[in-house]
Amino acid sequence: MKEALEAIRAAARQAIAAAADEKAVDEARVRFLGKKGELTGILKQMGALSAEERPVVGALANEVRGEIGEAIRERTAQLAEAAMDARLAGEVIDVTLPGRRPAQGGRHPFQQVLAELKEIFLGMGFEVVSGPEIELDHYNFEMLNMPKSHPARDTQDTFYITENILLRTQTSGMQIRTMEHKKPPIRIVAPGRVYRSDAVDATHSPLFHQLEGLVVDEGITFSDLKGTLEAFIKKLYGPDTRARFRPHHFPYTEPSAEMDMSCFKCGGKGCPMCKGEGWIEILGCGMVHPKVLESCGIDPEKYSGYAFGVGLERITMMRYNIDDMRLLYENDLRFLRQF
Repeated sequence: MKEALEAIRAAARQAIAAAADEKAVDEARVRFLGKKGELTGILKQMGALSAEERPVVGALANEVRGEIGEAIRERTAQLAEAAMDARLAGEVIDVTLPGRRPAQGGRHPFQQVLAELKEIFLGMGFEVVSGPEIELDHYNFEMLNMPKSHPARDTQDTFYITENILLRTQTSGMQIRTMEHKKPPIRIVAPGRVYRSDAVDATHSPLFHQLEGLVVDEGITFSDLKGTLEAFIKKLYGPDTRARFRPHHFPYTEPSAEMDMSCFKCGGKGCPMCKGEGWIEILGCGMVHPKVLESCGIDPEKYSGYAFGVGLERITMMRYNIDDMRLLYENDLRFLRQF
């Protein structure tokens, strides 16, 4: 039996040393130390030994068991260290290489201009308000002096959800909502998306953006309107920018005007940007119609006001010399990275 134990010791040492991975080490453990292992089989024969032989063989069996267990632990540690070394070699990082800066986004050119416009009007004491893009016909047309049969509706053809619910054609509805719930003095600007059923081309889109303004107080005159808008374009395009006002018609203002600004590219001398005229149309404006004030519960005999509206796409295109509105919506990174 001693010879058998020594043979197990030698075979175990060889098998454990030759184990190439943890699975092979575990197979050696089961082979020699498992419940049906070779060493266990020897120990089951201890009952056949004499009283003198049993302690000697038992001590040798325990020694063999201990050596096999220690060999298994050592081989497992060696394999684990070798695996870690291989992993470190495979995942080596060259710290001398320059770092890769993560791609950083930027604000869309449209959002850059909108933020600048908000800052200008906030600096002049205006409040920024926003409201629903799905609007009632009552606020989008009727309260702005455009009843169902009014021909001005044709120029603002839009998308109807029901007969009385539509996608707003202008942010003027927020002017009405503000006047209904707030008494003068009122000084607001309302930026936002608006919708009209226009065909898509270089200068038109069924979805675009406006920024409209409203001021209502005692003693407001057209001179106040001119002063505000002139200050606005000088802040936006420089102190040498000039403005002119041409008569126009809007159902919700009286009198009404279109405002032009001197071409920022040629200074008013005439160039392709302004089509040789020296002026660029920029916005519509006028004094709030007395009927609009009255329908909102504001006494037109006591209060007066002015309103204006500017297309934000137009401002953005002029600011960055963009000749096609569609570029603002196509999300082409080659275009957007320029800003």
